[in-house]
Amino acid sequence: MIPPFAPAAIISEFGSELVLKNDWPVKQPEDLAPGECLVQIDYAGVCHSDLHIRNGHVGGHEGIGHVVAIGANSGNPGVKIGDRVGLKWLASVCMNCECCRQGSESACSSPKVHGYTLAYVDYVTPIPEGLESAAATPILCAGVTIYKALLQTKPKAGNWVALSGAGGGLGHLGVQYAQTMGLRVIAIDTGDAKRDLCLKLGAEKFIDFATSTNVVQDVMDAAEGLGPHAAVVAAGQAEPFNQALLYLRKTGTLVTVGMASSTATLSLPHNIMVSKSLTWIGSAVGNRQDAIEALALAARGKVRCNYEIVLAEMEAGKIAGRIVLKI
Repeated sequence: MIPPFAPAAIISEFGSELVLKNDWPVKQPEDLAPGECLVQIDYAGVCHSDLHIRNGHVGGHEGIGHVVAIGANSGNPGVKIGDRVGLKWLASVCMNCECCRQGSESACSSPKVHGYTLAYVDYVTPIPEGLESAAATPILCAGVTIYKALLQTKPKAGNWVALSGAGGGLGHLGVQYAQTMGLRVIAIDTGDAKRDLCLKLGAEKFIDFATSTNVVQDVMDAAEGLGPHAAVVAAGQAEPFNQALLYLRKTGTLVTVGMASSTATLSLPHNIMVSKSLTWIGSAVGNRQDAIEALALAARGKVRCNYEIVLAEMEAGKIAGRIVLKI
């Protein structure tokens, strides 16, 4: 029996705090359209971009639960009632536009977002057996996002990669995914907890941006004096993006993945970009295959999320790892 209403945490106005309600309507099985499914959520991750949503932006997010209903006439769905599935940042994409056909689903011209319950049978992600839901939940956003960003650098074993925001939700997973690709990691963040976490996870160097007198030089020195071959910035401020262009070695690649505030401005030093032959790529989450690969590595024990079972601590930068909510 699926209840007609469910508890929900609502942001009724941008800039306001969460309000708990018990009368959020639940779409009933007979009302599901072909291709839609209803998922009862067990765990949900909390992302730094949830702060941006509260403050005026629009977003998704990540959750894991079980399929409890499937719309009639859904053809041959890839899931069945009772399956444990994951919901990603995007609920579904059109699969027909140029970006979708090329595998860049995060740039779909007409994506759909969701509220964790209504999903789509051809876009939910099966969760590997043996991988706990709480540990798997952050992989569906933070994990697949940083995994795809690292792939964008065209990783080569033995190369250096700098991860800005390395002690956060995306970053600490990135430290681990980078090692599965054979990369050497320079972690950039601040605080003892994040330093200890990054080094424990395998980062070879840690740069504390709050205590460093010259972040750019320190990062370059950490990578043989030449700078890293690539940088992935998962921080939510503009300065780390600008610093990365300065510390990258020649022919290096910068991948920007952190969601900065709407007022953040990136400074593009044109002469440096040209003289160093740098590549700058923007990246947002990954496609269906990226999600499957990211989860597979977690299931094999190669990547483990450091999570806490919320927003005020995150906004203050005090969270080392990821927050996961038990629903």
